[in-house]
Amino acid sequence: MSWNSLLLSGCALLLFFISGCAPSRPASAPLRTAPQATAPALPAPAPPQAAAPAAPALSTAEQQRLHQLIAQVEAVYARGDADYRKGQLPEAKVEFDRAVDLMLTSGIDIKSTPELQDEFDRIVDQVNALEMEALKQGNGFAPQVEPTPADVANDVTFKVDPNFVAKARAELATTKSDLPLVMNDYVAAFINFFANTQKGHNTLLHSFQRSGRYRAMIQRVMAEEGVPQDLIYLAVAESGFQPRAVNPRSHAGGMWQFMPRGNYGLTRDRYVDERFDPEKSTLAYARYMKFLYNQLGDWYLAMAAYDWGAGNVQRAVQKTGYADFWELYKRNELPGETRNYVPEILAAIIIANHPAQYGFDDITLDPPVLTDTVTVNYSIDLRLVSDLVGAPVDELAALNPGLLRMVTPPDTSFDLHLPAGTASMFEQRVAAIPEGKRDSWRYHLVAPGDTLASVARTYHVGEAALAEANQLSESDGIQNVEALVVPATASASRSLRGSLYRVRRGDTMVTIADRFGVSLGQLRRWNRIKGTLIQPGRRLYVAEPPAAQHASRSHRRSSSASRAKTRGKAAVKSSSAGKRGVHASSARTKSSSK
Repeated sequence: MSWNSLLLSGCALLLFFISGCAPSRPASAPLRTAPQATAPALPAPAPPQAAAPAAPALSTAEQQRLHQLIAQVEAVYARGDADYRKGQLPEAKVEFDRAVDLMLTSGIDIKSTPELQDEFDRIVDQVNALEMEALKQGNGFAPQVEPTPADVANDVTFKVDPNFVAKARAELATTKSDLPLVMNDYVAAFINFFANTQKGHNTLLHSFQRSGRYRAMIQRVMAEEGVPQDLIYLAVAESGFQPRAVNPRSHAGGMWQFMPRGNYGLTRDRYVDERFDPEKSTLAYARYMKFLYNQLGDWYLAMAAYDWGAGNVQRAVQKTGYADFWELYKRNELPGETRNYVPEILAAIIIANHPAQYGFDDITLDPPVLTDTVTVNYSIDLRLVSDLVGAPVDELAALNPGLLRMVTPPDTSFDLHLPAGTASMFEQRVAAIPEGKRDSWRYHLVAPGDTLASVARTYHVGEAALAEANQLSESDGIQNVEALVVPATASASRSLRGSLYRVRRGDTMVTIADRFGVSLGQLRRWNRIKGTLIQPGRRLYVAEPPAAQHASRSHRRSSSASRAKTRGKAAVKSSSAGKRGVHASSARTKSSSK
């Protein structure tokens, strides 16, 4: 298959895409990705093509809706184009995805509407051209994977200028920390590496910047659990404060790099992996560090045990008779990674206390991630949540990095994080939808020109079912209705659910299958792959793709079409909301203040 074909297919499937592990990741406003310095030169814009002559005539309302859609698509694409010109490629990609998604989810048949077909082709062709230019100079629109300071610290040399060590010791005298700090050649070597090499400086700088997103939350949890505040800097070595980080070798994941299996008090199943939840993983981390300290009686040994394992540290202590990290270091009883782990963290603590002295006076912390949290005891699709609070699905996914699916788990509680200030709006609006239907039904804010028929077409539901769910008759107008609940079926809802994962550096088929709770055979079959290695940037199906679902069921359809149709009508009728659907006169909802 050619590159153009691949790219066209990828753009047509952008609706299904949801980010995976790297947090960053998540590409909403609170979780920004560091911009690329420059963008490739823009190719000449492709002019809109002439509309095809033969097409069914559209009503005035349909024409108005079509033109509103095209204007919205153009506005979103223009924002992406502006981001591209600034060199902000990940942000540009988000806007380009949204522009295509608007057309794919509009409910208007693109192929039978020449004007929209022309717009779709033009946008897709232009995005393809921009991505091809970006690929020539780097990794396309895929954000660069940010290494942690530990990843680049293998360049450290332990021959340090004595004058530098003396200066560092002097700085230590004024360093405030709730951990016992020492200065020796090992710690000084890491300080020198982070302060005086571009690679070390930039990597630590980016870690410090990202810490702003979670610092207040981490400090609160540390205080509540009674562990030293400066243990926050273990995240420098573990993940660089990236909540979706995954170690390709050990499969450890999250900001604190917990292993896939282990009794840490974190849920991990087909729906949720709390290792990637910043707050819940931080609580597990604080409690585990307290456990290690109580077991070993020394914070340095506890840090070493976090990296190497408590049993290994205890055996080294028993072998040497020294319950002292530095003695174990000098006697070569520690593996290389653990030998570097503690001095690297101490170096980060000291630099964080004296940023200007070590060349880090340019630190600007990322803004904190602010959310409202509602606990849901039912399954709800993120697309419905998006309808209810007016936030893009990708933003909601970024705010809930521990959620592996586009739907919250059934039959168990889940802490759903929403954009700050939207909890009241969510609670008011979700009440209009039966609890058992929140994993499939939708919520539609009525716009000028909307009719029951047009809304029904948008969501591929029957007009009669839509009217019944909102206690209307098919002949009623909706000019005075603020919003409609939409009885979309579960199968229709899930056919549009994001099921694609963008491969990141270090991923293998094995690690991806493990992460999403599917078998290696399924992953290979859905993506027609034989081996276990894949190229970064490729999109993989991590759930059965719609085409495969269609093929697996198509042989049953002809014999049961009429029976299924009858059942479908009965199901919609019996599951009607029983609420008169969100009339402006009787059930007007109000946006909560932010």
